[in-house]
Amino acid sequence: MTTIKGPGIFIAQFIGDAAPFNSLESICQWAAGLGYKGVQLPTNDTRFIDLQKAAESKTYADEIKGIVNAAGLEITELSTHLQGQLVAVNPVYDDLFDGFAPEHLRGNPAERQKWAVQQLKYAAQASKNLGLNASVTFSGALLWPMVYPWPQRPAGIVETAFGELAKRWTPILDVYEENGIDLCYEIHPGEDLHDGITYEMFLDHVKGHKRANLLYDPSHLVLQCLDYLEYIDLYHERIKMFHVKDAEFNPTGRQGVYGGYQSWVNRAGRFRSLGDGQVDFKSIFSKLTQYDYKGWAVLEWECALKHPEDGAREGAPFIKDHIIRVTERAFDDFAASGSDDAFNRKTLGI
Repeated sequence: MTTIKGPGIFIAQFIGDAAPFNSLESICQWAAGLGYKGVQLPTNDTRFIDLQKAAESKTYADEIKGIVNAAGLEITELSTHLQGQLVAVNPVYDDLFDGFAPEHLRGNPAERQKWAVQQLKYAAQASKNLGLNASVTFSGALLWPMVYPWPQRPAGIVETAFGELAKRWTPILDVYEENGIDLCYEIHPGEDLHDGITYEMFLDHVKGHKRANLLYDPSHLVLQCLDYLEYIDLYHERIKMFHVKDAEFNPTGRQGVYGGYQSWVNRAGRFRSLGDGQVDFKSIFSKLTQYDYKGWAVLEWECALKHPEDGAREGAPFIKDHIIRVTERAFDDFAASGSDDAFNRKTLGI
């Protein structure tokens, strides 16, 4: 077994225009001051990392790594959530997702998609240059407008969509294989890969690709009323990343999982800061440790109520207290009598 690394923090939700959240150096110093040991970097803001440059220049990648290390931290992984979303976009969402792309590509879905694919490939190369072994993304969604079948889905459309997803993602996954990086899909509502079944369907279509792995985030499973502990039992061999994020689901006679078009504060299901929701993190950390998860435990703060700085401040000790330092011996070793094959055979009467 392996002791989980951490605590880490995903800085995407903290980036801003005011110090200490407006540069890599200052945000790392802030995170280290709270007790974090690693930072997970989004790749859509060049103030923190120029993704193309990190892919093409080992010297630049070393400079980025040096800034993080100087604060006493490590880079845990790179994130391409927004770029991954643009790999597969149903036309109904074209305008809504245009903001994820550079301004000169907006209104041009074909060129936007090409840009997103290249971004994913850069992330594989940059991860290698940074000495990392995993990266997180979204799958994008061709089918999400038809997630609830009314009107009835056209026959064969699910198979067609997953075939197209595989066609788009397989060349990307191959680049991750070439660079020795696991690409971890965050299973998430709004994506075609939003639960275990859809992940399995995708895995079948990419022929079980070695690099098509998972980021485990229990908050998204809670809001789908999914058994997030059995999920670990089912997919632990593919879980290579871990977002520590809390959530709660409190259905009423008036609303359930769909949320009634309400704001996050007023939804039956909402994200919470660590310890304020319903997720059983003791069992999660135990299961991941049991299955020898070798990655980081990274805070992702998304709370409908609490201030982000308070969530970050509370998150580091919360994760630290849940990390299990694995034992190097069995508890009953003191009573071992020692034996050999002859002794065993004698004990068994054979």
